[in-house]
Amino acid sequence: MSFESLKLHDSLLHSIEKLGHTIATPIQDKAIPLVLQGVDVIAAAQTGSGKTAAYVLPILQRFADLAPSDSPERSLILVPTRELADQVGTAIGAYSESMPRKPRVLIAFGGVDIDPQIETAHAGVDIIVATPGRLIDLVDRQVIDLSDIKLLVLDEADRLLALGFADELNAIFRHLPEKRQNLLFSATFPEAVLEISDTLLNKPEKIQLEFESKPGENILQRAIEVERGERTALLRHLLKAENWTRVLVFVATKRRAANVTTKLSKHGIRATVLHGDLKQDRRTRALENFKAGKTQVLMATDLAARGIDIIDLPCVVNYDLPRSPTDYVHRIGRTGRAGASGVAISFVSAEDHQHFQLIEKRHELNIERERIEGFVPVEWNPDSIPSSSAPVKGKRKSKKDKSREAAERKSRSRASDKPEPNSPQPPKPKPIEEVSKEQFSIAPIEEVAEKAATEKPVKLPEQATEPVASSENNEPEPIAKRQPEPTVSDPWAQALKKIREKD
Repeated sequence: MSFESLKLHDSLLHSIEKLGHTIATPIQDKAIPLVLQGVDVIAAAQTGSGKTAAYVLPILQRFADLAPSDSPERSLILVPTRELADQVGTAIGAYSESMPRKPRVLIAFGGVDIDPQIETAHAGVDIIVATPGRLIDLVDRQVIDLSDIKLLVLDEADRLLALGFADELNAIFRHLPEKRQNLLFSATFPEAVLEISDTLLNKPEKIQLEFESKPGENILQRAIEVERGERTALLRHLLKAENWTRVLVFVATKRRAANVTTKLSKHGIRATVLHGDLKQDRRTRALENFKAGKTQVLMATDLAARGIDIIDLPCVVNYDLPRSPTDYVHRIGRTGRAGASGVAISFVSAEDHQHFQLIEKRHELNIERERIEGFVPVEWNPDSIPSSSAPVKGKRKSKKDKSREAAERKSRSRASDKPEPNSPQPPKPKPIEEVSKEQFSIAPIEEVAEKAATEKPVKLPEQATEPVASSENNEPEPIAKRQPEPTVSDPWAQALKKIREKD
């Protein structure tokens, strides 16, 4: 369907035309009219299908409908990562370029100086795009007032919860007005998010609702069998043989990203890293250089799997397989965007064979295995390798949940250790008998030990009625003061409690 049929303002249509868009994507075609009607929406669509424009365009349309004397129609867009916040802000600027009166936009995220964001907020804003942590910081400083927000968007809502933002979201919702329009957009909506959406949304319209998004049909998916130690050499070979101008390579850890980048650089390949520990200016520079073609290989952790829009990216390589089948969709979805074609290659070692089969099963795929001459595995017997007992990513609890549960277990354990008023006390163990001098040699240090034993008889510790439970995975309790749990009467808290009990 054309954008004209959506009855958007001429200024928005002009900007859309300048960007080269002619036909609305299915998610845009269905979501834009619903958002303009003012109803709550929960929408799931494949990565790269145009979700951002599906909520940005109606927000701008509603802003354009306001007269200067009307009360403001302020919107809040919450996103999980800095990169996605920057991408949404860029989209707002691009679509509003031809508008006679442009909205004032605040893009707020951590890792950068907060003072410029405070200055922007003081000047007044119509649209706020923020990550939860930085937004709470601005609210606590009384820089931003959320009491007049008319529309709330949760972009990548499943990712917000997966990254442990539940408490931050709860704090933000307490500052929002009860009467507002709510939109939830994401590539996937697992059961936990659906339960919470039932709490937050008011009779929402559901669009292309899917529990698991399937990879795009315009992406050629390949799987190459290779020994783990040969993956870097195979990557160099493919870069030369396929003549890709840019390749996004996913690895499991920051250390591996640095190691593989160093090895590629030694062979004259322009490569750089992107992960969460980099300062924001380095992350921004790495992305800009990659988008501009100054860097051929961007070596990334799963930080880059969501919220990064790279135009005409020809190839994605899974150097390490993602732990979650859902993350496989987000990774390969960086290529083949907006109708373009792309290639997604996964390196499969004997150790990863069963896990890749799980990914295929979850997404109903059957990818033919390839072997490249010169990199054929010498020993290939996946059946002899025991399957990993590690839980699948996405099913594990966050560190915050683990800390809370550990605190609750310790509290229950301490309560059970306290004897009841009328309960019989266990007999105290008798002290160890004093040791006679004849049992000691004349060594001075042992004389000291004899003296200590004589003055203070040693007692055995009392037997605890119940062992104190340790925190899961032996993780220490966080030093910082824990935030109080939300009240049980809070619907959001009830939904979170229900999800944790299921876990």
